[in-house]
Amino acid sequence: MTITEKILAAHAGRAAVEPGELIMAQLDLVLGNDITAPLAIEEFYKQQAKKVWDPSRVVLIPDHFTPNKDIKSAEQAKMIREFAREQGIVHYYEIGRTGIEHAFLPEQGIVVPGDCIIGADSHTCTYGAIGAFATGVGSTDLAAAMITGQTWFRVPESIKLTYQGDFQPWVGGKDLILYTIKQLGVDGANYKALEFTGKAIANLSVEGRLTMANMAIEAGAKNGIFAPDGKTTSYVKQRAQREFKTYSSDPDAEYSALYDINVNQIEPQIAFPSLPENARPVSESTHVKIDQVVIGSCTNGRIEDIRIAAKVMKGHKVHRDVRCIVIPATQAVYLQALREGLIEIFIESQAVVSTPTCGPCLGGHMGILAAGERAIATTNRNFVGRMGHPESEVYLAGPAVAAAASILGRIGSPLELGLQA
Repeated sequence: MTITEKILAAHAGRAAVEPGELIMAQLDLVLGNDITAPLAIEEFYKQQAKKVWDPSRVVLIPDHFTPNKDIKSAEQAKMIREFAREQGIVHYYEIGRTGIEHAFLPEQGIVVPGDCIIGADSHTCTYGAIGAFATGVGSTDLAAAMITGQTWFRVPESIKLTYQGDFQPWVGGKDLILYTIKQLGVDGANYKALEFTGKAIANLSVEGRLTMANMAIEAGAKNGIFAPDGKTTSYVKQRAQREFKTYSSDPDAEYSALYDINVNQIEPQIAFPSLPENARPVSESTHVKIDQVVIGSCTNGRIEDIRIAAKVMKGHKVHRDVRCIVIPATQAVYLQALREGLIEIFIESQAVVSTPTCGPCLGGHMGILAAGERAIATTNRNFVGRMGHPESEVYLAGPAVAAAASILGRIGSPLELGLQA
């Protein structure tokens, strides 16, 4: 079996499962945020449920419109706050103690390898980076899971992606996944598991893997997953709040497709509007002028990303025609960046630094685009109207290119600033 099949089999109480089978799986964790959890809570009460199945296995995190941007978002946050108190939810984290959910949960060891996790947010697939099966669901599915601790799955087929070779300067996990989505297409992995492996993956940091797993959904995948290795266990052991079990694919596991990708040939990537599959090398993208830069999100707001952006921006000023917004993904990232002097670098560069929030990624707040404006962002989606006006444009990139663009006033590489990785 593949790693995905092994985790699902274990949670279904089965010795084995095969792609296409319908199974009922026991869950380790269920997750909701300030947009999706209110709908789930309403459904929870419609079912006349009294108690969640396990208050220590339900996670509620207000992060999308927080700090609350208006009355409606305040009411939504209030609803999940009161539900968390009523139910005795252990993993409820309020402003000042939390961050963007998909960065916060791995950072705090709330998710661990071998878990079976659902979240009412499509980027729940992030946790596959540490060897968990994690996928997004709708709010009604979340409600049912909060009541029963179970949900059903159709076991997905797996696609194996093997990355070989050495990284070019300023290339990271974001570039690998944008390049991969271009190869697969935004629906090329519909309801399949993307399994990432190879020498280049072994050399990639856990934070880079979290970025890649985060965007598996942008190829239509049910989940993205990495087999745990020494880097994984080192990352998890210092954080884990629970015991965990690691899984890996058998040598004779069957896959629906195999891809071999040579990382030597991948330069920093830019996803042009209005799909993540529209990736191009940065060398073919330098003609695009931009109005706004966003560095952050559940995709690229971790300390590694903030360090990269600061390295590029140090000693430079943000272009006079550009607004640059830096959003550390969690309070811990913010504090670490402060201690390392990175916040000072951004302020001196004339960028602004925000409290942790999803904010502009979904066109929520903290950087909405007007008609005709262009943004380059380290976020995960660039659909029409994603960050504001439907006539605005969003370009996706990693933190190095986004930071360089803030200085150049157009898309470009840090190499143009004379910076070596």
